[in-house]
This record gives sequence, structure tokens and C-alpha cells, in this order.
Amino acid sequence: MDIRHAVGVKANIDEATLAALRDWRGSDRFTARERAALELTEEIVADDREVSDACFARVREHFSEAEVLELVFVIGYQVFASKFAKAFRLAPQGFAARAEAVRASRARE
Repeated sequence: MDIRHAVGVKANIDEATLAALRDWRGSDRFTARERAALELTEEIVADDREVSDACFARVREHFSEAEVLELVFVIGYQVFASKFAKAFRLAPQGFAARAEAVRASRARE
């Protein structure tokens, strides 16, 4: 979660929204476009099923074919990176802490 949190902080996503990701379906913090991307992510990550046609239809309501391809690539890459880190027992690298320091510095300016 470290790098994803850091990327969120760098993109100026507030802490409440980052925390709401755990229950994105029950949260009002996400747009229909974001919900479609989150649903796609869940369906790609789930090993026990394929991505449904209904899910792809919802995604295509908000994203072009090029954007869908990019989403699938990024989601797949993150799954790979997570599995790679797990296999080699890689510890978090402190990205979130550094991003928080940058955010705090910006807030003081």
C-alpha cells in the first residue's frame, strides 16, 4: 500500500478519500467514472472469476478504448509488482512517509 498511498498523496488526493477506498462502494467520495475503474480493478484482481461483460460495459461508458487498455495494463502491472514484492518479502520503501512530508511542506507554504 505504501507506493499507492504515496502516489495518491502526490496527486493531492485527501486522506479521507484514500481511506474511503477500503469501502468505495459505500462511499460518496467517488464519481461514476472512478467507481467503474475501481470495479474493474476488483474484477481483474479476483482470481476466482473473469471480468464480466457488464463491468466492461460500465467502464466503456466512461473511458475510451485506449484508456481501458491503459487501465488494464496499470492494474495488471500493480498486481505483478505486489506479487513480486511478496515473493521476495520486500519491505515498504517509505514512499508514503516521504509523500506525507512533501504534503506537509506544501501546506506550510
